[in-house]
Amino acid sequence: MPDSLLKVENLKVHFPLKKEFLSLKKRYVYAVDGISFSVNEGETLGIVGESGCGKTTAGLSVLNLVKPTGGNVFFRGKEITDLSRLPKEEQLKLRKEMQIIFQDPYSSLNPRASLKSILDVPMKIHNMGSPRERSEKIEYLLEKVGLRPEHSSRYPHEFSGGQRQRIGIARALSLDPSIIIGDEPVSALDVSIQAQIINLLLDLQDEFNLAYIIIAHDLAVVEHVADRIAVMYLGKIVEQADYKDIYTSPLHPYTQALLSAIPIPDPHMERNRILLKGDVPSPIDPPRGCSFNTRCPRKKDICEQVEPELKKAGDGHFVSCHFA
Repeated sequence: MPDSLLKVENLKVHFPLKKEFLSLKKRYVYAVDGISFSVNEGETLGIVGESGCGKTTAGLSVLNLVKPTGGNVFFRGKEITDLSRLPKEEQLKLRKEMQIIFQDPYSSLNPRASLKSILDVPMKIHNMGSPRERSEKIEYLLEKVGLRPEHSSRYPHEFSGGQRQRIGIARALSLDPSIIIGDEPVSALDVSIQAQIINLLLDLQDEFNLAYIIIAHDLAVVEHVADRIAVMYLGKIVEQADYKDIYTSPLHPYTQALLSAIPIPDPHMERNRILLKGDVPSPIDPPRGCSFNTRCPRKKDICEQVEPELKKAGDGHFVSCHFA
């Protein structure tokens, strides 16, 4: 097994709440509560779950855009949990290696900057080449993401949503990164455009040997890009496995419920829907024991008392359930 490009161990992100009047206990939002995963070079890890499960916060904390409360993050074997402790030169080098594609292609681009400026600024900050070399690279990147070099003088409002997301991808590629985190990179786009962006990401991965972490709530999207999938619920990973195992033999009841919601593009076929009762509990006051016990159809007394560990259930298959 090759050494992991990125390794995350017991990562926690707890946001403190304002202390209430006469309250003796300080309260927290347990956005990410002890997750572990790894990503190898050229590999794609999909992180899926309902809105509010902590998957975006996990991605941002890996990049140190949100400061972790606990745990460790390693990149090429070097701990980067708190980048502020490293010399500025090392910080810049690591920032260059790890990039992000944001969910919203509209608000993630500066409306007052031309496309050329948007792509040039990151390279300028990292002292990459002369102005002419950067200009040539911008033209190269635009062609790679399916845009024209003459588009470089335009502004973001002159592009469609799909084109703006291509600009976001070009910006992430401009620094020659090793890993890119895609925070729901296609959720704001039409279905036909989603397929184009997914195919573009796959082509770029093959060409540049990129590693991806794709964050999404749509398992149908992740199925086409991920090598492995981690399923998150209420700040924890409840199941992690090869994408084939997740889609053909899911073990956790939450994963089974998510998969049952994927539409089948055949009107003559029916899928047995698993409808979960109730709402996702508050991350401020998560349930005791198993975090899924308030909605689980398999719940027993032990589920309300003992938190299940993420245990190996097969070759590379891990699940957090007492009855998996």
